[in-house]
Amino acid sequence: MPDQPSIRPSSRSGTRPLRCALGACAATLALLTLGACGSAPSTAFDLSAPRGAVRGARIAAQLVVAEPSAVQAFEAQGIVAKGQDDTVALIGGGQWADRLPRLVQSRLIETLEAASTRLAVGRPGDGISADYQLNSEIRDFNFDGRSGEAVVEIAAKLIDIRSGRVVRGRVFSARTPVGSANAGEVAPALDKSAGIVFANIARWIGSGVQSPPQDPGLRVGAL
Repeated sequence: MPDQPSIRPSSRSGTRPLRCALGACAATLALLTLGACGSAPSTAFDLSAPRGAVRGARIAAQLVVAEPSAVQAFEAQGIVAKGQDDTVALIGGGQWADRLPRLVQSRLIETLEAASTRLAVGRPGDGISADYQLNSEIRDFNFDGRSGEAVVEIAAKLIDIRSGRVVRGRVFSARTPVGSANAGEVAPALDKSAGIVFANIARWIGSGVQSPPQDPGLRVGAL
């Protein structure tokens, strides 16, 4: 079982229990509008990396993690909901604590650091003489009004820095049931789904990527 992450809301602790059926979720989703509604204060929600080392992930290579790419709906801080016809809306009353791609990058780095045996994980430009770069794309990070679930899907590619080749690629996804389409329930559920995806990415990298042989005639500097 993957480690269970926890959400860290900035202005309140805990979340309300799940308490509405899928039909009610769909009805709530129909009322969502772009941006926050009325004068209700907006809560900033953080994502969390899996707590402690990820079981089954031992990464010996040095890595840099690029900021994920994403379509415009996932580029900013809004918490996204998708309707029955794939229309997109932002859930009012809450937002992410940072731009979503940057937040995902930070928590991926934390997860991989915990799984690394050489403790060399960072961002491009950090000055790490890395063996590999992890590129990724956020394909889903939203409440799904059709299923009543918080869906996270991230496509990952591992690039050999020396050759520029894609050495591995895979799509990771996770779904968590949500009781209602409000920020206080959707954000923690998305955090849970994201934690599962982060842990699985760490296991995937650790299962088949080791430090390549060093070429004494080749010096790899900062990206």
